Amino acid sequence: MTKHAIDRLQLRINEVGNPACLGLDPHVVTVPDFLFEEGKVKYDNLSNSLEYALFEFGRRLIDATADLLPAVKLQLAFYEMYGVAGMKALERTMLHAREKGMLVIADAKRGDIGSTCEAYAQAFLAETRVGDHSFRAFPADIMTVQPYTGWDGVKPFLDTAVENDAGLFLLCRTSNPSASDLQGLKLADGRTVMEVLADLITQWGANSLSEEYNLSALGAVVAATYPEEARNLRSLMPQTFFLVPGYGAQGAGPDDAVAGFRADGSGAIVSASRSMATAYKKFAYPIVDFDLAARAEVLEMKEKLNLALQHRAI
Repeated sequence: MTKHAIDRLQLRINEVGNPACLGLDPHVVTVPDFLFEEGKVKYDNLSNSLEYALFEFGRRLIDATADLLPAVKLQLAFYEMYGVAGMKALERTMLHAREKGMLVIADAKRGDIGSTCEAYAQAFLAETRVGDHSFRAFPADIMTVQPYTGWDGVKPFLDTAVENDAGLFLLCRTSNPSASDLQGLKLADGRTVMEVLADLITQWGANSLSEEYNLSALGAVVAATYPEEARNLRSLMPQTFFLVPGYGAQGAGPDDAVAGFRADGSGAIVSASRSMATAYKKFAYPIVDFDLAARAEVLEMKEKLNLALQHRAI
């Protein structure tokens, strides 16, 4: 038995009373222009000015919501696209979120086999050792992983996660419509690919169950956009924590988002990115107060999710 990051995430959700997660997707159309302009004023070179804008985007959203949210999910693609500046901002943002008491989810969707998986896992969940020196490259608590290379591609991640009290989310039912082409494909025994994967996730994570919440260190990504499938997957994975994308901008509402929660209202966290970062448009805030508008969105989302959970329990 161990107390891993998934367990700590459930504990933090209980403490703040909010099963929601801040998603940071610093796309050029999401980061307010004035932050890029501030960066140009402060720094002569493009790399430093970009790093400033990306970090300030995350820092301000984290500072405005850290007391209300248990975790932040950083979408790595939107940091990698800026090159070295983006990766520096990623590291700084992760460190800042941890300082503010938030768990950090690296939305990396990595996957391979053998030593490559070990290197990916080490980069986000463990220390890198070079001679007598060791350091954390990108200090996350949990990372997302694609499971379609099978156990060979999952075991190195899971071993590293367990050794470092971290956690994983394996892609199971994603929010995009064409995911059904593969994840919904029916096999000879009548099960879909996602159902087979759900059974494997339960099997693979069985040895990492926590004492307090009876949750595995191996979680699953299960989208809010397909609530009936989420309910079915929950029946197959009672001890698996769900990361739930698809809320808000992708069309899922609060009732959809809580469909895959456990009967007691635990076992899942709902991620929202654009709906928080661009909430200033919804609430008619000046763009310079995008972080305050995000706080208003978080409070509204918290109320809606908790109300949906109450209604579901009746």
